[in-house]
Amino acid sequence: MDGWPTGEGADHDLRPPLSPRAPMSHKRFLVELNPEERTYLKQLVAASSPKTLPRRRAQIWLLCDQRPAWTDERTAEAVAVAAMTVYRARQALVLEGMEAALQRKPRPSKLDGMAQAELVRLACSTPPPGRARWTLKLLAAELVDTIAPETVRRVLQKTR
Repeated sequence: MDGWPTGEGADHDLRPPLSPRAPMSHKRFLVELNPEERTYLKQLVAASSPKTLPRRRAQIWLLCDQRPAWTDERTAEAVAVAAMTVYRARQALVLEGMEAALQRKPRPSKLDGMAQAELVRLACSTPPPGRARWTLKLLAAELVDTIAPETVRRVLQKTR
């Protein structure tokens, strides 16, 4: 067992194809765009800055639609991304739909409301002995083990 959900008890098999060079009939997530979607994606590619996620995915989908026989490696080479990026872009389009797949999913905050309140309380308290004031690094170290001083700065800036 390799840890991937397959066979009994699994809704569907999410493994990448066994061979990246598998013929197009073995591609699990086929991209088939209608003319309106093609036009929308072409406009998105023309209007977006080169490194944005929506532009990159639009380029991938357009190539996958225009050249279904291309392998993920060949498409990846044309767009200058990794082959797994092409696979995931196709998967996102088929499973989530175009609008959802074009949006970057927001990451959860490292500090919830209680932790933010504790941070503000700590910043307003007396600094530790031997220090004239709290620094971002001191606050970060005091609060939790794995938080960057920049996160502390952003939270405190919101409370100004």
